[in-house]
Amino acid sequence: MNFSLNESQIKKLCGQVAFKKGKSFFQAGKIRLTPDSSDDRLIKGVVIGRDEFHVSVKQETGGEVLASCSCPPVGFVTTYCHHIAGVLLAIDSMQQRENPTRKMMELFSRQAEGTKGRRQYFDQRQTYQIEFSVLPVLLRDIAYLGLRIAAANEPIQNIGEFLNAVRSEKTYSEPSGVDYSPKKHRLENSTEAVLNYLAKTRINENSRAENSDMLVITASDWERLLPLLQSTSNVKLVGGGRVTNGLSIEKQLPLSFHFSEHRPGGFRLDVEGLEEILVLQAYELAFADGALVYLANEDAKRLSELKALLPNGLDQLLLSAEEIDYFMATVVPGLERLGSVYIADAVADRLEQTPLRAKLFLDRIRHRLLAGVEFHYGHLVINPCEESDEFRHYPGIRRQREEEQSIMRMMKDSAFTQTDGGFYMQDEDSEYHFLYHVIPQLEEKMQIFATTAVKMRVSKNYSGPKVKVEISERTDWLEFRFDMQDIPETEIKKILTALEEKRPYYRIPNGTLMSLETQEFLDMSDFLRELNVDAANFGREEIRIPLIHGLHLVSSLEEGQLLDPGTNFANLLQNLNCPEALGTDVPTSLNGVLRDYQEAGFRWFKLLASYKFGGILADDMGLGKTLQSIAFIVSVLPDVRKQQQPVLVVAPSSLVYNWLNELTKFAPSIKAGIIDGDKTTRASLIKKISTLDVVITSYPSLRMDQMLYRDQHFHTLFLDEAQAFKNPVTQTAKAVKSIKADYRFALTGTPIENSLDELWSIFNVVFPELLPNRRLFSEMRRDHIKKRVRPFILRRIKTDVLTELPNKVESIHFSELQTEQKKLYAAYLAELKQDAFKHLNKNSFQKNRIRILAGLTRLRQLCCHPALFVEGYDGGSAKFDLLMELLAECRATGRRVLVFSQFTQMLGIIGNQLAREGVPYFYLDGQTPPVERVDLCRRFNEGQGDLFLISLKAGGTGLNLTGADTVVLYDLWWNPAAEQQAADRAHRMGQEKEVQVVRLIAKGTIEEKINELQLKKKNLIDDVILSGEEPLKAMSADDIRQILTT
Repeated sequence: MNFSLNESQIKKLCGQVAFKKGKSFFQAGKIRLTPDSSDDRLIKGVVIGRDEFHVSVKQETGGEVLASCSCPPVGFVTTYCHHIAGVLLAIDSMQQRENPTRKMMELFSRQAEGTKGRRQYFDQRQTYQIEFSVLPVLLRDIAYLGLRIAAANEPIQNIGEFLNAVRSEKTYSEPSGVDYSPKKHRLENSTEAVLNYLAKTRINENSRAENSDMLVITASDWERLLPLLQSTSNVKLVGGGRVTNGLSIEKQLPLSFHFSEHRPGGFRLDVEGLEEILVLQAYELAFADGALVYLANEDAKRLSELKALLPNGLDQLLLSAEEIDYFMATVVPGLERLGSVYIADAVADRLEQTPLRAKLFLDRIRHRLLAGVEFHYGHLVINPCEESDEFRHYPGIRRQREEEQSIMRMMKDSAFTQTDGGFYMQDEDSEYHFLYHVIPQLEEKMQIFATTAVKMRVSKNYSGPKVKVEISERTDWLEFRFDMQDIPETEIKKILTALEEKRPYYRIPNGTLMSLETQEFLDMSDFLRELNVDAANFGREEIRIPLIHGLHLVSSLEEGQLLDPGTNFANLLQNLNCPEALGTDVPTSLNGVLRDYQEAGFRWFKLLASYKFGGILADDMGLGKTLQSIAFIVSVLPDVRKQQQPVLVVAPSSLVYNWLNELTKFAPSIKAGIIDGDKTTRASLIKKISTLDVVITSYPSLRMDQMLYRDQHFHTLFLDEAQAFKNPVTQTAKAVKSIKADYRFALTGTPIENSLDELWSIFNVVFPELLPNRRLFSEMRRDHIKKRVRPFILRRIKTDVLTELPNKVESIHFSELQTEQKKLYAAYLAELKQDAFKHLNKNSFQKNRIRILAGLTRLRQLCCHPALFVEGYDGGSAKFDLLMELLAECRATGRRVLVFSQFTQMLGIIGNQLAREGVPYFYLDGQTPPVERVDLCRRFNEGQGDLFLISLKAGGTGLNLTGADTVVLYDLWWNPAAEQQAADRAHRMGQEKEVQVVRLIAKGTIEEKINELQLKKKNLIDDVILSGEEPLKAMSADDIRQILTT
């Protein structure tokens, strides 16, 4: 049996009515099939009902279905009968059971026209503008809300068909000009959400307008549809001759009621705006003045009835003197909920206008907090707990309903249990929360009367602890004393324990709940945590901390009432907070020479020097660290000459004469000399340094002449390119540390290249008191390190100054290894793990470092494409397929791409595939001659070609490729700085477009681990010195262990 059928075909052959009846026969099991063994395209069936009907069905070779039935034919019906429909359905069901493979092939061979659910890197479809218009409509004298839809400024005439097309991702057009195609057009997410909801609900038949160009929204659908419509950008409210952009629900009707004196002894109520209001009672809305207004259900009913009471534009109601008092007491409160009520003085004189005086009574009895609420209106006292749910009106009294309800909500939300007469609470935590947090809010609304037991229950006015701080006699130490006021010493540690447990209060022995949420206690908690003081080691003795360690601790206390600074410490804080008060003017000879940020660097030098603090000027290369240093030297020149203690500058050999030239250029009056030449010459020059203002030498010379500087004392020591002694155990580091100087500063653009240990080495020379010894430093948390060093590192990078570059957007695209690729990767990983961990555990990593790194490279090559080294590999690569997909989309969207890989063989594989596809490209690696490199870059930047394959090592530096707007980094490199440099081939001065930088990473592999490791180290450097451009130049044993650990 081999029939090609589906439900759509059966409906077409038999019609909708016959299909439904036939389906009933089939589902009831009243159809019996008899296949013809001689012809697999012929099937006979019997339909068992009141009578038996015999059906014969045959499908011709071309697919045409021929059928006949024994039932009497109907002359005017051209479709098959319901018996045939049932038999066709039975045949289709039998085929699905016998041959599910064919159905599955049909299922997945269908392709939608749109791109729902597909991942799009660069979606080129146009946004299709859809506009929604909400309008009130009358159907059978009942007001509803209708919805019209326009596409590309043309009204849609058949909304139902359009919704079906959008939901099924089919094209749709109308003669008016509506032409929607999911292949060409995309819908905004908010618009698509509205259309999908409408397509799902398809407003019920009873509430649909006659014309299909408008949908009538039911009240239940409106509640769900409103937030969807409000999130769209193209929605309008139409009605009353007005069109309003947006869809907002107002709270106040444009309705007013005016009470005035009509004639002696009579009164008049004038109503304004009622006739223009359309009440949408089912929606609890009203439409007026081009806006929708929300109404409570009861108010909507009353407004409808009010319009019925005042028909045909009647807007005036006359009241007698006998009616006015009762009218004001019973009707006016309801009118106030509908609109604004204005009462003339003559009418107001008749009313007792008494404001609400709300009162709260609190008491504590048998461990319970009792509360009573009263609303006072003149002599009338109302206990809201005694009232039923219905709001009661009293003659002559207009109750402030909203204020009363607000108070009652606050009481009920505070974990009280309500009784017929009041409230009670017996949970201690809830009682504290109410008395500490809620009572201050209630005090703004009502009078509160509390017994002494309640007033004493929570201590909010506790004066709090204070921290007394003073600089000790050794001016480099701070002394801290804690004054816990009148709290007994036995209670202090219990309070500290409560603070450590972050409890909101502490119950002292007399039952009082002492709040620990006051600012003083919160600051105290943070302060003790910083000092590592807890309940176990707390004592009344003073705590002494080096001055530089204590500065960041007290910074959190300055804004509160916890800090009680001594005189000397107060002066220190003043100077740190206001360095300009130190009078550090730029030297006259350099006025107009320094830029603003350079003047700030000079003042920073002066501020640190005033307290004999050392520091690191870590500005980016080219921002003038040398000039800022010269400004400081000029400012201290009088002291240098008076004390006959010159400034010593130590720099790399290549920069020694640059320092001399810069001093000559910006400070020609300074006597500067270089310690250079052979050993005898240098020794001779060192003996005469007292006659100089500035002495310049190199790190190699200083290392060799260390003993000759033993008896020399310098005013200031400047250490240029201080990363030269980042390893503290080298002779260079020991030599610079042995120099005696009153002030010490380091200059370097890279204070951290690989680890924070390098930062410790530099500070160990310029400011050894700042950080603990090397072992303790390695145990410090990063945030503690950051707090200590940040005031003493000043770093500005070029992006602080060069702000004209366009944005660079970086993203990562992941791919899963293919099956064969994954097997190879797992085998190589297991082998490398066994070998690497053996050496890591035996501390023989350095000896086998090259072999282990080679193994890691093999794993990276497997991620790129196993064919890079696996001979005879004919499988695929997930990352390679991802790249090809990405490049195809870039071509379709007109993007110009640079593809970088460190493996030239990988570039060859990519190039071969591109050649097979007929895609032209430029190619550059280490074998490309310099002249050809220049020519290739020129041609690419001039617009020839849209794709450039480049070796990371050969093209990562020295190229200007601003013609590209997309950079693809095919594989990760150990040093992220190299990747950064590659991306900067396109993102550099002269680039006018936003640059997309895409990294391709194989998920669950060594590449993901390397990326995580790089990010961690990069974030560490960023966090400490506010810079993220320094390289990771080495892989440590711990790095290897982390990369190989899954």
